[in-house]
This record gives sequence, structure tokens and C-alpha cells, in this order.
Amino acid sequence: MKLSILGARVIDPSSGLDQVTDLHLEAGKLVAIGAAPTGFAAVDVIDAKGLVAAPGLVDLNVSLREPGYSRKGSIASETRAAAAGGVTSLCCPPRTKPVLDTSAVAELILDRAREAGNTKVFPIGALSKALEGEQLAELVALRDAGCVAFGNGLESFRNTRTLCRALEYAATFDLTVIFHSQDHDLAQGGLAHEGATASFLGLPGIPETAETVALARDLLLVEQSGVRAHFSQLTSARGVALIAQAQARGLPVTADVALYQLILTDEALIDFSSLYHVQPPLRTRADRDGLRAAVKSGVVSAISSHHQPHERDAKLAPFGETEPGISSVELLLPLALSLVEDGLLDLPTLLARLSAGPAEALRLPAGKLAVGAAADLVLFDPGTSTVAGERWLSKGENCPFIGHALPGAVRYTLMDGRITHQA
Repeated sequence: MKLSILGARVIDPSSGLDQVTDLHLEAGKLVAIGAAPTGFAAVDVIDAKGLVAAPGLVDLNVSLREPGYSRKGSIASETRAAAAGGVTSLCCPPRTKPVLDTSAVAELILDRAREAGNTKVFPIGALSKALEGEQLAELVALRDAGCVAFGNGLESFRNTRTLCRALEYAATFDLTVIFHSQDHDLAQGGLAHEGATASFLGLPGIPETAETVALARDLLLVEQSGVRAHFSQLTSARGVALIAQAQARGLPVTADVALYQLILTDEALIDFSSLYHVQPPLRTRADRDGLRAAVKSGVVSAISSHHQPHERDAKLAPFGETEPGISSVELLLPLALSLVEDGLLDLPTLLARLSAGPAEALRLPAGKLAVGAAADLVLFDPGTSTVAGERWLSKGENCPFIGHALPGAVRYTLMDGRITHQA
């Protein structure tokens, strides 16, 4: 199908393009920016005056809950929600049932994602069998089945020698390893950031050092092994400072932060609302400021939703007995635009952290608007508000932002030139 998008403000962070112009799509590709190619006759036209056209968002951590947790979500429901948030490419973590540690599970996820047809899905394979941190998973077989990186989530390797050998093996095959750096012993039993709020509420704390101790170890092992590494879900100012130092030394490391960590702090827990129960925990205002500064400078090159949908019952118990996580992928763009509204980032920088940055971090074929590339893009209206939850697509309603008016509204999401979401 031939489609022309006329009069949009086109922002492509990877090339620096930012101008009002036209886009022309054919056979799933972007065939021209500006004037239409000779002989091109559009079958459909989108009048995009007043809208911003940008690369489809790339989200590095979206729990799809399938296979194994159908009461929380499915590949169809969560990719549909992602498309509504402007996402065209996403990575799903290996915590499924069975764990994503075999080719069969990877192939099942990819088959069902293709059937759903809402977004492109890039599986993250388990670094160890069953995520137990004892035996290495079949990394090469998982890579051949479509896994783009490997990680163990918050389930850390208890034996540092085993982790080191795993990183050396991954480096041999130029595989990317994703770290969620949190020391198991320091974090064990904790529910909130160890500080004034947790003390006031009587909640067991998780100290900042749970992140920084593990992060320091992981960075030293990355340096020793030479593995390509991505550090996910950072929460502390000292943590991003360690990443900045590693990058200054030339280590091949990138990092992302959960969008809600850039908005919320541990003060949100004051009413014991389980909607704010996340792991790793929300931290202090100073930590949030440090994360924001790292995003602005590019030390943290990716903002992700870290979407974790839950069924209603999972959040109804007393705070400490509820399951951690926030469902937010379908609000990814409007929530992120609040950072622009508050003057923390300009729009091109924000879009870079939501598209080109995450794509480059995991070497994904996404995140840019280029002639000949896949026509994956989002069209949004920066002058209209989105009322969160007015039309909810995720199976998980565990979102503290429902009912809030957020800046901007996604009008169209297109994957391979095909509309996957239309407001």
C-alpha cells in the first residue's frame, strides 16, 4: 500500500532531522522524506498538520506474561497496549513459565507476536537455566532462535566465578548481556528504599548499596571479560555515576531507566498504596534528580516502561504481600512527554531516549526514520491531553497514573507501514 503523511513535524533523532515535511511509504518501507518519488501515487493520505512524526518507540523491557501467566496478560493484549503508547518494537524479559531458556519458548513468543501483528517483539533470553544462576543457558541456540540479548533479571548469580565464566562465553560470541544490578543479600526482605519514608512507615528497606555494590562488581567483570553490557532499571544517583565513570574509561556499557523512576519518588508510598510497590524500589528526590541528569546528558541512553501487568488481586493484599510492578506501556509516550512539559528535556532529546538510544543499546533494527528502512513510526498530537485509563488495553490495571491528564496523545502508530493503532 502507498501512503503519504502530509505536513507533520518530522523529528528523527538519529539523523538530526527536525522540520515540517511529508513522508511517503510503500511496501512497508519509508521511500521518501519531502517530495514524493517520481510516479508515486498515494492510495491513502494522512493529514498530519499539527502532529509530530517520529520513529516508533523502542521499549527495552515489556513483560508480555505469555507463556505461563495468562491471568496477568498475553502477547496479543500487551503488544496492543504497547502500540497505543507509540511503541513499534519491544523486548520481553525471560521471566515466563517455562522460563525463556530454550529455543522452543523463543519461537513460541515470536510466532504469537507475528500472529498478533501489533509490534515487533525481540525476546531477551535467560542467561542461566531456569534463571537459577548456576548453569549457563544455551546462548547460541537462543540467539539463533531470535533472542537479541541475555539476562537473569533480579535473580543474581550467587557465585561470582560462574557469572564471570558466563560473561566470557557471551563475549566470545559478541552477545549482549543485560544486568539488573541488585545485591541479593542486601535487598532480601526489603520493600522500599531504606530511608526516612520507609522508617516512618515501618517498611523494611533496601539500601542504595544493594544497587551500587552489585553494580561495581558487575562493571569490573564486564571490564575483565570484554562483554558488551547493558545495565537496566537503574534507580540511584550513585549508580548512574558509576556508569558514567565506566563509559569514560571506554567500557562498552549502556543503560536504561524505568520511566516511572523519573517521575515518582519513595514519598509516593506514604499512603501504603500497593500501586507504587516496585522492585527495585522508588528512591529519593536526590536519586530521581540524578537519574534525570543522566538521561539528559546521555549517560543513560534509553527510557523504558518496565511494564509489568498484574491481575487485580495481585495488588489487593497488604503492601508487603502484593506483587511488585506497574502497568504503563500504553502510556509510554504521554508519560514521557511530561518530562518535556516540566522543562527537563527538549522534545528531540526525549524522542532519542525513546527510540534511537534503546535501539542502539541492543543493536536493534529500529529507532530511526531513514529512506529504505522499515516504516515504523508514531504520529502524536503534542497539543492534546490523554486521560490515562479512558480506554485501557492492557490486562493489567495496576497503574497509579490512571485518571491523570497527561500531555500529548498518540494518533497513529504504524509498523512496516501498516496502522497498528489509531486513536
